[in-house]
Amino acid sequence: MSPVKTYTKTYCGFSKRAKALLTEKGVEFEDIDVTDDEARLAEMAERTGGSTTVPQIFIAGRHIGGFTELTELDERGELDALLNGGDATANPS
Repeated sequence: MSPVKTYTKTYCGFSKRAKALLTEKGVEFEDIDVTDDEARLAEMAERTGGSTTVPQIFIAGRHIGGFTELTELDERGELDALLNGGDATANPS
């Protein structure tokens, strides 16, 4: 399975929903909590090209976006392929 990394905040509903979706799919992921961590928030912004909203999700090192993009990939049936090392029409970054 492709490595997954999420940048989240503890109080963010979209972060919780993204992590729940990944967990429901049986995906192990590295979660980076940026709630009170300016250095990690800056790292996230740099990796995403300036985005400071959460969650920000990376699959196999590829930035796919936030919760909306994650669920759109899932609804189109592309998320499972991406998680299993395939390609999908996600946003490269």
